[in-house]
Amino acid sequence: MSDFTFLAGPGVKALYDMNLIRRFEQRLGRYSEEGLIRGSTHPAVGMEAVAVGVSMALEPQDSIASNHRGHGHCLARGADPARLLMEIFGRAGGYSRGKGGSMHVGIRELGILGTNGIVGAGIGLATGAALAHRLRGTDGVAVAYFGDGAINQGVFHESLNLASIWKLPLVLVCENNRYAQSAALSDMVVDDRLERRAAPFGVPATTVDGMDVEAVHDAARTATSRARKGLGPELIVAETYRFLGHMVGDTEIYRDEAEVEQWLKRDPLTELSERLIAAMVLSRSQVRDIDTDAVNAVDAAERLAGLEPFPEAAEAVENVYEVTR
Repeated sequence: MSDFTFLAGPGVKALYDMNLIRRFEQRLGRYSEEGLIRGSTHPAVGMEAVAVGVSMALEPQDSIASNHRGHGHCLARGADPARLLMEIFGRAGGYSRGKGGSMHVGIRELGILGTNGIVGAGIGLATGAALAHRLRGTDGVAVAYFGDGAINQGVFHESLNLASIWKLPLVLVCENNRYAQSAALSDMVVDDRLERRAAPFGVPATTVDGMDVEAVHDAARTATSRARKGLGPELIVAETYRFLGHMVGDTEIYRDEAEVEQWLKRDPLTELSERLIAAMVLSRSQVRDIDTDAVNAVDAAERLAGLEPFPEAAEAVENVYEVTR
């Protein structure tokens, strides 16, 4: 049952943020076909509730480290759609001057340590950020987003062990969408109760409905609160599903249509919309208006990104490293 306080307050913004991510990600296929995107890009259509639910529990001083499917995490954290799209297009106005592209977007002012094309790499980065928050006394929390495929990487176990020993303010968010590219979870692990991976390290863990933004938010709020109190890390396993392929152009021959149809019935945008309407927080026309606002925002971002020039070749080695003293 939904909490009316959530629906009447952050629930409306959550619906807009999820619509923004959905409309942004739905266009990636066309952009690739038109040659505006070079290389692979990985849409998160269907997984919006995880990014938004977690981000709603974060504070300005917090950090996140993302993965190859990270545009939604960036948008939920407050990234400007136009600058994010410029980066994906490789344009000079992008957050990384067009050098990061789709899979390596870093936004320092938002505490985004970067999306990352290396599976599981963000886990180590977030652990380091959590240590930095502790040493600097910032009251900050670091969040790592990763998929079910990354939970088998050594860096997951190494980081969780270290974070537990030092009681670092770290929240690990596993977006379990059932597939590591084309490999089904059932073929890759003996026990698909992924939350049990945290037990040997003395770390609390919870599995949450990743299609329910309110449930994700509640879990993230609990985990970040623990972390800020110095009680150490926590693992959240969000059960979710990507409605599109692993990447643009994926044939999706590894999963059947019936499975996809079942998950489509649990669309997180539809579920939240219906709750808001049932609670009389929004009318159906207001729900449609929110979606229209999201479409308009992406339209504006597309226009700006298309006009932005590419960076000069002479900039190739600029802004690549930062030297601190």
